[in-house]
Amino acid sequence: MFDRNTEMDMTEGPLFKKLVAYAIPIMLTGILQLLFNAADLIVVGRFAGRTALAAVGSTTSLTNLLVNVFMMISIGVSVAVAQHYGAHEPDEVEQTVSTAMFMSVLLGVAVCLIGMGACKPMLKAMGSPDDVIDQSVLYMRIYFTGMPAFMVYNFGASALRAVGDTRRPMQFLTIAGIINVILNVITVVNFKLGVAGVAIATSVSQYISAIFVVLSLVRTESCLHLDIRHMRMHRDKILAILKVGLPAGLQSFVFSISNVVIQSSVNSFGSAVMAGSAASSNVEGFIYTSMNAVVQSTMAFTGQNIGARRFQRIGEIVRKSILLQIIIAGSMAVIGCALSEQLISIYAKGDVESIAWGVSRLRIIGGTYFIMGISDVAVGAMRGMGNSTVPMAISIFGICVLRIVWIYTVFSAYRTFEMLIVSYPVSWIVTLVAQYVCYGIVKRKTVAAMSSGEKSI
Repeated sequence: MFDRNTEMDMTEGPLFKKLVAYAIPIMLTGILQLLFNAADLIVVGRFAGRTALAAVGSTTSLTNLLVNVFMMISIGVSVAVAQHYGAHEPDEVEQTVSTAMFMSVLLGVAVCLIGMGACKPMLKAMGSPDDVIDQSVLYMRIYFTGMPAFMVYNFGASALRAVGDTRRPMQFLTIAGIINVILNVITVVNFKLGVAGVAIATSVSQYISAIFVVLSLVRTESCLHLDIRHMRMHRDKILAILKVGLPAGLQSFVFSISNVVIQSSVNSFGSAVMAGSAASSNVEGFIYTSMNAVVQSTMAFTGQNIGARRFQRIGEIVRKSILLQIIIAGSMAVIGCALSEQLISIYAKGDVESIAWGVSRLRIIGGTYFIMGISDVAVGAMRGMGNSTVPMAISIFGICVLRIVWIYTVFSAYRTFEMLIVSYPVSWIVTLVAQYVCYGIVKRKTVAAMSSGEKSI
């Protein structure tokens, strides 16, 4: 039960061409999502003022802290489905999908309850200014009502992408995003709801995208078919998903903690720096999401080839992915730096002080982001092989711990905004070296183990 009209066999044929074909829809999906998120910031920034922009933008690191540890478990879904698909095991794929969608609902409800209860004390701990915190709390509590749908969409989309179907998740998100933008204008401009209007629009759009992805799984006749009436969790599939997904989630959690610490330092510079940093962060997201599309491609291609025991293709997948990463991230970095002032002005039109701070951040991070992209190719390959623990450990030390140490040493001695932001490229360089050393070790051990008859997942 394989649908060759929507799915892709990644174990045969020219790699670079297929990598590009797979990555572009994911990239466009991410860019569209960021455009819709940017619309949130643009609408509140232009029609509700600086404090509203700061309120929405400054919640990103905290939202990621609460959401990503659960959402990143969907990486385990992608790897498990890809490996079973590559091994031509349709029953295993169907059981994995059933387990994943059941988990997504449970995790979504958990994140909703945790987020709504924890947002205010955590924002206070981050030092959110008095003129921002109430609006931030309101935004986050409404935003978290959409978490069950957010998890369902991401887990379902991960299953679709694992078999090469990257177009339908893009289409679903496009429809939901357009509705999000329309609702932004209606709720903020017409009804003057401010940050609440933006949050309502986001939550509604998440439920729309979730409905689409569930319908696609229910209606398909391929091995991805989801029977809601008999949906249940299979113990071995839970373990397989968590083997890869849980370390990725923990990595994201610790990564987000370091970003929360950095955001707290940003908050200490006042609302102008917060607004500029929020605008820059949103622009940087376009570079990151493009790079992440390549990483997801690396992971899926590695997963299918590991499942099919086509070990000789793994090295080529990594090399071609690095080339694609350099092309994409390099070109976007040049554009981002060259047009930094114009891009930041979109979010904070006429706010000269916020624009200046945003430009400063964008030129430092945007200009060096490609380093992280190349590093993450190795991460994607190791996860595709079923090993998520090693890249987690490296990232926790090389990025999270190093950044926190930087804040309490170098930044503490030279307390400027630029010195704070430099912690990003410094940590990426250290991590890149370590990831590729470990990738070589993990590859040799995985191939040796599977050649002797072991299964990766």
